[in-house]
Amino acid sequence: MAGVNESIVREFFELNGFLVRQFRKHVAPAVREDDDIDFLVLNPQPQPRPAELPFLLATPELKFVDRAIVILKAWHTDVFTLAFMTHKPDFFRFLEKKSFQQAAAGLGKGGTLLKILAVPDLPKESQAREQSIGVLRSKGLDAAISFPTMLACLVNLVEPNRNYQKSDLLQLIRLLKNYEFLKEPQMDLFRPRRQKKR
Repeated sequence: MAGVNESIVREFFELNGFLVRQFRKHVAPAVREDDDIDFLVLNPQPQPRPAELPFLLATPELKFVDRAIVILKAWHTDVFTLAFMTHKPDFFRFLEKKSFQQAAAGLGKGGTLLKILAVPDLPKESQAREQSIGVLRSKGLDAAISFPTMLACLVNLVEPNRNYQKSDLLQLIRLLKNYEFLKEPQMDLFRPRRQKKR
């Protein structure tokens, strides 16, 4: 499943104009899979930031990101609540690792370097969401982006009449749209009710 998650993040940033470098493509036997950086992303044409970016990024805010380290945490059955993070004390260990700090320093100068966490989702309830954001910020993260945001963007950008031969993920989305398993958003307000069978 890790390959699918990485593909979603990579395609999302690439389709939004970023240059993407996967930090590592293998997992060493002595290193835990979640111990390192996943992606380095660079926006070749960032726009000047009008104000402070929200912590939970949406697709329109990406144009204001210069460059970033992206860390992938894709446990799709979990929501990043305060309780979830409290019960995983070593969750933020990657931020303190020497390899992480060296990679951040090795990205050179020019533009603001953000540390972005790709997460399944944050809590829907506002107080719980703010608590989770507070913990993530206190640990040194600058922003988060959710998988629902990334997937919605990919579904929106993929065209059914184009061939995405070089990307299995985009090709799959294209086929799902082509055969109407994924439909364009529409208003259901005035949809006629189904008639009951007699």
